[in-house]
Amino acid sequence: MVTAAIIGGSGYTGGELARLLCRHPKITLEAMTSRRLAGSKVSDEHSYLEGFVDLKYQQAIDLKERYDIVFVAAPHGASMEVVPSLVERGIKVVDLSGDYRLSDPNVYTKWYGLEHKDVKNLDNAAYGIPELFKDRIAKATLVANPGCYPTCTCLGLAPLFSKSVVEDKVIVDAKSGTSGAGMEPTKMTHHPTCASQIIPYKVGTHRHSPEIQMVLERVAKAPIEVVFTPHLMPIVRGMLCTSYVRLKKDMDKASLLKLYSDFYSGKRFVRMVSSPSISAVVGSNFCEIGLELVGANTVVVMSTLDNLVKGASGQAIQNANIMLGLPETAGLDFPGLGV
Repeated sequence: MVTAAIIGGSGYTGGELARLLCRHPKITLEAMTSRRLAGSKVSDEHSYLEGFVDLKYQQAIDLKERYDIVFVAAPHGASMEVVPSLVERGIKVVDLSGDYRLSDPNVYTKWYGLEHKDVKNLDNAAYGIPELFKDRIAKATLVANPGCYPTCTCLGLAPLFSKSVVEDKVIVDAKSGTSGAGMEPTKMTHHPTCASQIIPYKVGTHRHSPEIQMVLERVAKAPIEVVFTPHLMPIVRGMLCTSYVRLKKDMDKASLLKLYSDFYSGKRFVRMVSSPSISAVVGSNFCEIGLELVGANTVVVMSTLDNLVKGASGQAIQNANIMLGLPETAGLDFPGLGV
């Protein structure tokens, strides 16, 4: 069995990692950390893990122990403090923060307001959308697990930009459940505020904007303008990203669908559907994509996923499977809840 540890196991993503890993056929979870909860049972914080994860939180992982892979679910700014020592010891790392996602440290500073302290590993980190960058992930010691919005948006748009069939501007209307904001309550995520409305937020200033642009430019091998507007929905899990792009030349819907089916052939966790459904993917590692051709040349792409699974912890395990030479679907091949 492959041994794993989770640094930062008290939040939603840490708990979701533990939920998925505790039934993984090839990976055994050996340690979880939380400075605040050190010494207490993991299942006291995440009651759904009672009988499945028999661990107590540690203050920090013991680096004398040999872990094959470590998942870092620490906050932005904290990950780059712990990742270097892990990489130096030859431990494979999947980082779920934003610290290693943006390849340019100046862009990171602009959007996160922090100076990057680990530029060496930033240069070496593989960006972890397996359906787009599997070859590099397989060779990596450090993988930057993507944000949920970039995963959902870029999976929806990658086939179009990879084949250069659309113009260089995309408008993204994105909506996500409240779990994306983390466990700490805020004024906006307070139930009376968000339960009966959809709220736009961080318009033009969301940190996932440059990440979406970076990924699409890698796929397109050309500059891309991204207009990204996120919204908070009164649901717990799941997100829907609706993206608008213009075709460079006439194509019919059948040709567009074939482009997508060819691009994602053999990709287990991406499926084309006529009408993407949040309930169909919640609790799973799947991303559903649908599209429509509107008017003469506008393509409307709709993509949906569970922000805590394919948008975070599930994709982290998918990346780990690839890094460790395990079947990519190990521990993840199960359907969504459906309701």
